[in-house]
Amino acid sequence: MADRTLTDSLYELATGADEARVCKDIPESQCNDQPVNFVLQVVSQAFSKTGDALADAKVVLPWLIGAVGAPVFLIGFLVPVRESLALLPQILVGGVLRRFAVRKYFWAIASIVEGLCILGMALVGLSGMEGAAAGWTIFALLVAFSLARGVASIAAKDTLGKTVSKTRRGRVSGYAATASGIVAVGVGLYLAAAPEAARPDWVLYALLVAAAGAWLAGAFTYSQLKEQPGATQGGQTFRDVVADQVRTLLSDRELQIFLAARTFMIATALMGPLFVAMAQRETGQDLTGLGWLILASGLAAAVSSSFWGWLSDISSRNTMALAAGFAGLLGLASLAIIALMPQLKGEVWVYAGLVFLLGVAHSGVRIGRKTHIVDLAGKDKKAEYVALSNSIIGVLLLILGAFSGATMAFGVEIGIAALAVLALVGAGTALSLRDVQKD
Repeated sequence: MADRTLTDSLYELATGADEARVCKDIPESQCNDQPVNFVLQVVSQAFSKTGDALADAKVVLPWLIGAVGAPVFLIGFLVPVRESLALLPQILVGGVLRRFAVRKYFWAIASIVEGLCILGMALVGLSGMEGAAAGWTIFALLVAFSLARGVASIAAKDTLGKTVSKTRRGRVSGYAATASGIVAVGVGLYLAAAPEAARPDWVLYALLVAAAGAWLAGAFTYSQLKEQPGATQGGQTFRDVVADQVRTLLSDRELQIFLAARTFMIATALMGPLFVAMAQRETGQDLTGLGWLILASGLAAAVSSSFWGWLSDISSRNTMALAAGFAGLLGLASLAIIALMPQLKGEVWVYAGLVFLLGVAHSGVRIGRKTHIVDLAGKDKKAEYVALSNSIIGVLLLILGAFSGATMAFGVEIGIAALAVLALVGAGTALSLRDVQKD
């Protein structure tokens, strides 16, 4: 009873006492458990996002590739593989998930796999393995990690939709991202400010071990959710799943617009590695630079995610448009600043500032789109809508990743300019969506 009282208090503090018991679109059987489920999902997602921050494919894993002397070209594949392979399997997973009345264990087991894969990457470095063998081993572990991530993603959104009401879901992601951002800020400050003797090379591997531990802790926490058995109708074969998803896509105009907007807004995820590549080119690579970039990325999540979560619960459409528009303008502004003030090229704080501002924008895009697709789907189609959306975006991410790589052949600056324009187009497309929170 004491635990329940504590979770009730935390829930009311997080959501506001006046509307703490709102249950708009979840089963009546879940209403009493909403406070404890809200708190447990914030905590478990905070662990997961902390793992993401400590093993960031945009910042930390490139450093790992360099540290083990692996082929440099592998760095270009990290983000596309990390993101696309987490999305592509979801059209199948969404249908399979429907066969199970309780779905929280999908997330828990997938998170255990994620943690073990990241632990494996740390062991590659600590074992002394080097060169191509080390690089391809890390790459293989990233593939397995990403596939597990796809299972966790679809399970998380479906379980969230069952256990936490509309107008509360954005805050789950927002508070979790803020907590993980605070951890990343602390790590970044240590790497950036500590004397060189206090941060030996093995600190990089310690970060990965800590990330693995965060995913395992998240898996345990998530398994404690009080999820009531849900409907199991709709469990299908792969062929039936594909046919049903195609019909859904062709018949739902709002979903089509959302997918178009989300496709263009992929640019906000791809722009970050280009800022990092520019920083590495102009300032060199060491743990101090890594610290500043981790600090910037973590600080962005810490200061903005709760705001974006609150705004998404008011209007996820406007949240996506505002955040993507800001990212596009930032990309163009960064090129103008570097061109007009070339003396700033060698200053690491410039790139840390760009990573910070882009992190703020990308956090808004991510939280806005997650909230929008869950609220758009309604009561019975959350898993299917999320799976369809993510599977399509997974393919398009590989295509846009190849496009981004092609533009980089003409220079990092050309790549940033192209992605900035795509982000602005995504912002405009998002504004044409229906305001689903008003339904």
